[in-house]
Amino acid sequence: MPRVCTFTGKKTAFGNQVTHRGKAKYLGGVGTKITGITRRKFKANIQRVRAVVDGEVVRIKVSAKAIKMGLIVKPVKRKYTKPVESAVAA
Repeated sequence: MPRVCTFTGKKTAFGNQVTHRGKAKYLGGVGTKITGITRRKFKANIQRVRAVVDGEVVRIKVSAKAIKMGLIVKPVKRKYTKPVESAVAA
């Protein structure tokens, strides 16, 4: 299963991690130099939650942003009451 939000479509993005060395010119140095460029991943904050979709309770993958925005509807908590035993063993 891919790391994709079912509502917003957020997924893993790719970019570069740039490593610098040296002191900035405005701080009195000769300037910073790039010493390395490495590929990296920006992973979306994907959560597996139980939600009501088309009247059914299913588990879906959604981003934390979608949860904060209120795009998902969580199922109601069941109201369970323990049955009272009327006939107490004597």
